Amino acid sequence: MKENYDLERKPQWILSTCFIVAVLQASPQYAMGITMEIILPDQVKLIIEKLEENGYEGFAVGGCVRDALLFRNPDDWDITTSAKPEQVKSLFKRTVDTGIQHGTVTVLLDKEGFEVTTYRVDGEYEDSRHPKEVCFTSNLTEDLKRRDFTINAMAYSEKRGLVDEFDGVNDLKQHIIRCVGNPEERFSEDALRILRAVRFAAQLGFQIEEATLSSIRRLAPNLSHISAERIQTELLKLIVSPHPETLRLAYEAGITAVILPEFDRMMETPQNNPHHIYNVGEHTLKALQSVKADKVLRLSVLCHDFGKSVTRTTDESGRDHFYVHAEVSSQMAKALLKRLKLDNETLYQVEKLVKYHDYHPGTNARSVRKAIFKIGEDLFPKLLELQKADILAQSTYLQEDKLNDLKRIEELYHTILQEKQCLSLKDLAVTGRDLIEAGMKPGKELGICLSKLLEVVLDDPEKNSKEELLSILNETKK
Repeated sequence: MKENYDLERKPQWILSTCFIVAVLQASPQYAMGITMEIILPDQVKLIIEKLEENGYEGFAVGGCVRDALLFRNPDDWDITTSAKPEQVKSLFKRTVDTGIQHGTVTVLLDKEGFEVTTYRVDGEYEDSRHPKEVCFTSNLTEDLKRRDFTINAMAYSEKRGLVDEFDGVNDLKQHIIRCVGNPEERFSEDALRILRAVRFAAQLGFQIEEATLSSIRRLAPNLSHISAERIQTELLKLIVSPHPETLRLAYEAGITAVILPEFDRMMETPQNNPHHIYNVGEHTLKALQSVKADKVLRLSVLCHDFGKSVTRTTDESGRDHFYVHAEVSSQMAKALLKRLKLDNETLYQVEKLVKYHDYHPGTNARSVRKAIFKIGEDLFPKLLELQKADILAQSTYLQEDKLNDLKRIEELYHTILQEKQCLSLKDLAVTGRDLIEAGMKPGKELGICLSKLLEVVLDDPEKNSKEELLSILNETKK
């Protein structure tokens, strides 16, 4: 069941920077006769008041207003104004020209930055990404009109209250993502908005309005014009959202065919096997819902069965097999993350988790120690989480046994850590210097010897003493 944010509920907490009070008034001044009084952070209030004192308009705008109305703590507060960039700069001591060609100046207050952008009207778009020109305007409505979705096209100031020209409050109440104006125009202006619509649906648990969704289906191929970095940002937000299963909507709308064709192939790959009841794609969606919203974990779940689409074989009885799919999946995951320009550490962790997601050590301490050494002490608990999500998204065939084995392995893992058992060369009771002092020469053979001693200790932690290991070393020399 989707979590939906309800405008009618009472807030259960007080934000550290802003406290939102919803006041219902029978006033025609604002849409639907509703005033949402938002008590702004002090710095935002100061910026807006400074603008107003000097004859300009100033409003909090966009996502921060949306989030405040939903009783969510905004990540940042953006401000829109009738003042031109140079006029904004003249009013504040410390500013940064972050996007002055588009009218944006960052005002620095108390070590925080607040983007202040002049009302603007975008000219014709030439590449589904950037307008050919940006024209400043003194009209707030013209500025709001160029924004993507109604829920992001609201502004607020203490002086004027909530400005909602496009029925954004009603769409928030109805849990709807709807374009401002003509969706064909909005998506043609910036194709990334196509993916953003699905991302907001995933984050908020909202539905996409039908006309907006129809335009998404028609214009999804335009996402091919968008840079990998921008795709990555939106895709990650979708994947770590409360509703990663919304990726199914991206598939149905033709979005993943452009940005994530590996997922489409999974959705088209059956699993005629007693361990499974879903095709590979649906299995992946179920697994995504079963794991916490961690970037590395969610990416690993997304990619863990990529290779099944190319390794599937069917035996004479009609049963499907996916031999070496984990290895193939890890290679495909690496290719995807490189294509999306993910950082090297994320790439390393995801590739390794995917590679070993089907690796199941025995339910004994010796096997678990060796598994921790193979996977890495920090990564091993994530592997267990990935494997649990994988099992929960399978059929009930042997499912209870699999979960019990996994629980036993997890218990052994915690015991091994609590007892501080040796799990790597750094935990070994002897060092390379000790071996040299015992008569070994520096070089490759010394490293091989240390690795063999580690294998001994992984088999039996009681042997991890300097005296015992040097004795074993001497025995091997004879």
